[in-house]
Amino acid sequence: MIQFDKLGIFLSRPIAFLLVLIYLVQSGLLVYLIADKYQLERQISFQQTRINELEERLQIFKAIDDFQIGFNRDEVGRLADVIYDESHKYGYDPMFVMAIILTESSFRKGQVSSKGARGLMQVIPYVGEDVAPRAGVDWSGTETLREPESNIKVGIRHLFEQVLKFGDVKKALVSYNMGETRLRRLMRQDRPLPGRYLKTIEEKYRMLKETYQV
Repeated sequence: MIQFDKLGIFLSRPIAFLLVLIYLVQSGLLVYLIADKYQLERQISFQQTRINELEERLQIFKAIDDFQIGFNRDEVGRLADVIYDESHKYGYDPMFVMAIILTESSFRKGQVSSKGARGLMQVIPYVGEDVAPRAGVDWSGTETLREPESNIKVGIRHLFEQVLKFGDVKKALVSYNMGETRLRRLMRQDRPLPGRYLKTIEEKYRMLKETYQV
């Protein structure tokens, strides 16, 4: 005579095993889907970041191309790259750096001031010689500042160091323009900062942001 209670116990074991197996498969599938979703989101985020970067580089290229004097198209492309890379390296908006260049040299190739400041960012040679090693630029004399990419690297690094010294962007810009010694003299005399230079940069920066929407 069949003992149905024992048969029930006997049948429940494979069913329980099957249920556990289904649970494990479902759990594994869920983990896979979550991981796959995470990887997909990372890929989408990476691609969007890349698109944003390319768009920003393109807008920088357009701005340079619109204002530059004396550069060919390949040089404009290299300038766009170095302005993008060096600006982000030190935490600046590239259009802010562009505004400084427009104010200093009007984006004219080979610009030299009456005081001997050279290049797009109008760097004084003795400043360039001092800053170049920290900017990752091999200094080979004043001619180094005639190379637009080296000039920009040195100029941006010099501005960065002025910000560190004075803890204030406006003071750093004034120091960049008129020299650290003259700025400190103004500060000792408790005189106001020259406003014209700062206002010009501010106006050009606003114009660039509005025009190129970066």
